[in-house]
Amino acid sequence: MTKRFLVVIALAATMLPAMAQLSVKWGNVDTRYPVEAGAVIKTKAVANAVAWRGERVNLQLLVSNADTTQLVGYAFSELKSGKNVIPATNVVGGFVQPVITDKFTGCGKHEVDAHGENLVADRITGDNPTMLEAGTSRGLWLTVQVPQDVKPGTYKGCVEVTSAGKTKKHAYSVKVLDRVLPAPKEWVFHLDLWQNPYAVARVHNVEVWSKEHFDVLRPYMLKLASAGQKAITATLIDRPWDGQTYDPFGSMVTWIKKADGTWLYDFTIFDRWVEFMMSCGIDKEITCFSMIPWKLSFRYYDQATHTHKFIVCAPGDEAYSNFWGGMLSAFAAHLKEKGWFEKTFISMDERSLQQMQAAIKVIKEHAPGMKISMAGNYHPEIEPDIYDYCLDIFAYGAYTPKLIASRRAQGKVSTYYTCCSAEYPNLFTFTDPADAEFIALEALAKDLDGYLRWAYNSWTVTPEKDSRFTAWPAGDTYVIYPFSISSIRWERLVQGIQQFEKYRILLAEAKEKGNMSRVKALEKLLRSIDIKKISTDSEKMTGSFRDGLNRM
Repeated sequence: MTKRFLVVIALAATMLPAMAQLSVKWGNVDTRYPVEAGAVIKTKAVANAVAWRGERVNLQLLVSNADTTQLVGYAFSELKSGKNVIPATNVVGGFVQPVITDKFTGCGKHEVDAHGENLVADRITGDNPTMLEAGTSRGLWLTVQVPQDVKPGTYKGCVEVTSAGKTKKHAYSVKVLDRVLPAPKEWVFHLDLWQNPYAVARVHNVEVWSKEHFDVLRPYMLKLASAGQKAITATLIDRPWDGQTYDPFGSMVTWIKKADGTWLYDFTIFDRWVEFMMSCGIDKEITCFSMIPWKLSFRYYDQATHTHKFIVCAPGDEAYSNFWGGMLSAFAAHLKEKGWFEKTFISMDERSLQQMQAAIKVIKEHAPGMKISMAGNYHPEIEPDIYDYCLDIFAYGAYTPKLIASRRAQGKVSTYYTCCSAEYPNLFTFTDPADAEFIALEALAKDLDGYLRWAYNSWTVTPEKDSRFTAWPAGDTYVIYPFSISSIRWERLVQGIQQFEKYRILLAEAKEKGNMSRVKALEKLLRSIDIKKISTDSEKMTGSFRDGLNRM
């Protein structure tokens, strides 16, 4: 046998088995598939989803490579039901890439490396093709946006997976029911994820508040609007949360003490930010932080010395009342001129009763009628003054049915939040995917209006690689990635919000028609959502609830 013939055989042995070594099967959206291909994983041959018109549904393939590193690509087809079509452009997704996580739970400064370094599937990238190393696997996520005007029916499509010049089709179907989910703008669920525009400027290396900054911000905020976001996060002072994020928040208002001792307030950046967010479709609330920052030190520009100075004062101090009184009067007048007064809130989070009472007194005196929002513990003494009240998940038991009904009748908002203190349900990178969907169902089960979280995009140094942070559990500071890249956590959170809306629609319809058997069936289904079982049954509860709604 000649050397040339041996080389040909060797090349054939390398090239021909490539696709054969690639295993592609349908998995499920409740699993963060491990990077190691050798792990024991349950998969299936076919995949089916059920959706209302206007709903987004998720599916996931598992792609495993036994050996021989290779490029793997994919393509999503259109879905057809007879002559009716869901365009291929309505199917988005990509390979689920791993990021570094840990198992740190709780709050407080810690050494990042002290709690482990594990890879976990979370970041849904558009990398196509992607290099799949020998002995590894990836989830291939797809989200189907069902058009609102498509006809009911079973729509069939496929995902084409290509490797080593060979393509194999993997079929799936979406059964579209004769029900319509309204557009996200019309969703009732009160979603409030705090935005960090300063982190976007750093990651994209653009000047804060430049045209380039607003250009790169838009995809992030459109994505947020597509989940039904209700609130614009604005800052009235510099570093309202001190340094709890890698990218500290600056002030959107410039405080200037003039040489003659009077004050000037420049709202230019605030106006540009609010107008931009409204252009993205987020316009129900403008939440302004914070009269009571974590560090009671307020920065301003001193015109007499041409330097920045700080005033240190606390709620209840005369200096505090004087400092905030003039600003609030000017701010209220400006908001009324812009037509924003009714939707603007002076917002505080996790502050004491005494501090809140003192701040509320200043607000009432200098900006009468200004709405107030708070995230924190329940204080019955100030509840009547809090228009948008968000309680910690460990404190939301203070919401009695009578209190919720009373607040709702007054047009007030009652929600809950999770942060570093709650292991589950939560949105950490090591959290079970179903927990993200459970978050909205828990609000439904407790008859609350929605959910708040402190960090939509307060990224770590390299969030696409390492989700760990020095003060909080891994992934606590963000739910989406730079360049508006989605995550399993984000997709499942939106999926839960959709179930919240579907349940609300079905229940209202049943009550309007006097269909008490349907009402009782829905109420029984809702009783299956039990937070005490979430540590073991979140996947079962969310799946059963989804299926139950689709059968109604």
